[in-house]
Amino acid sequence: MNKEFIAALDELEKEKNIPKAQILDAVTKALVSAYKGKNKTNEENVIVEIDEKTGEIDVLRRKTVVEEVEDPELEVALSEMREYDDSYEIGDVADFPFPIEDFSRIAAQTAKQVVVQAIRDAERSMIYDEYKDRQGELVTGTIQRQGGGSVYVTLGRTEGVLPVNEQVRGERYTANARMKFYIVEVRDSEKRGPQIFLSRTHPNLVKKLFELEVPEIREGIISIDSLAREAGSRTKMAVSSSDESVDPVGACVGNRGNRVQAVVDELNDEKIDIIPWSDNPEANIKNALAPATVEKIVLIAEENRSTAVVPDFQLSLAIGKEGQNVRLAARLCCVKIDIKNHTQYYEASEDLLDVPDAALDEDGYYNVEDFLPDDAGGAEETAEDATESEEAEVYLVPDEEAAETAAEGEATGDETAGGGTEAGEAEQA
Repeated sequence: MNKEFIAALDELEKEKNIPKAQILDAVTKALVSAYKGKNKTNEENVIVEIDEKTGEIDVLRRKTVVEEVEDPELEVALSEMREYDDSYEIGDVADFPFPIEDFSRIAAQTAKQVVVQAIRDAERSMIYDEYKDRQGELVTGTIQRQGGGSVYVTLGRTEGVLPVNEQVRGERYTANARMKFYIVEVRDSEKRGPQIFLSRTHPNLVKKLFELEVPEIREGIISIDSLAREAGSRTKMAVSSSDESVDPVGACVGNRGNRVQAVVDELNDEKIDIIPWSDNPEANIKNALAPATVEKIVLIAEENRSTAVVPDFQLSLAIGKEGQNVRLAARLCCVKIDIKNHTQYYEASEDLLDVPDAALDEDGYYNVEDFLPDDAGGAEETAEDATESEEAEVYLVPDEEAAETAAEGEATGDETAGGGTEAGEAEQA
């Protein structure tokens, strides 16, 4: 050991952020292990001291003072020690210097291997400690390579894994491309070291992206109460504000849509629908079905289901392509939604006989659910996919106390405060 070695440790400390004291401790243990292998003694009987400034090493062999020596590696005679110092007594310990040059080649190689492994373990431990508490956070990484279906992402000093089931269908992961990812899990493996699993499909990726773009969300003025997402296609997000002077939808959309557009760009043009959240479940269902206009909501809370009545010409718009619009709305509001057009709903009401005046609601309409037989079926176009969404997975938005039943939402980059979009009207046409 010399000053050059200490200088190398200083450089290693700067590059890998591993404390020099930690490396010197590993070197000390390595030398103790090497000495033990050469002399077949116990580690407790070996003392290694390293000068952090000069790099000089002192190896001391500790022996116990006894009357009669049985093991010369561990014991020393009292008579021998009293030749140097009369104060020695039986049971005392004495330290004897051991020349470092006497280490064999094998012992030196053992020491080297122990040091290298200790440095590797220290680096792995530091990486795990850095990321173990970051589960659920947003990170930026660079696509490095693909293998076995997974995508490997460089995250500074370590590497993250984007598994197949966390990749967005149709999304391209080109080498050296920079993207944002959601950390779904951090594992510590003895063989592989720390493993960081990433996601591009998780609903909370959208939530974190909006936290990044909207200061009001970071400050707690605006909360994301529910969010439902079909990754790569459409998201519906319901927001509310604790400050009456702050429009939650407008704040998320931004000036000329710049905030929501930044999120849309990161998600490769995934449509995002931002709607206001309400304590009134009927209002939430109406907002969630945007861009369709809802005439009436019949909610049966005890059965967690509802019927939404829309204009005849907007039935397909309310249902959405392959039932996506109503399916996302059902997840967002955590309620089963059956879609009926105006004619289907009110013709069914008119066909009922001997309906008492008390059956009329305040708008002069019949609540058809009160009179239909239990086995009465809905209209043919009721979006079976959507009505079955009660079984669909509901994503909870963590750390949002206002939303026990959080899910996801829908919109385009040019979304406006009412939840309707020009894109939605185009889809209807």
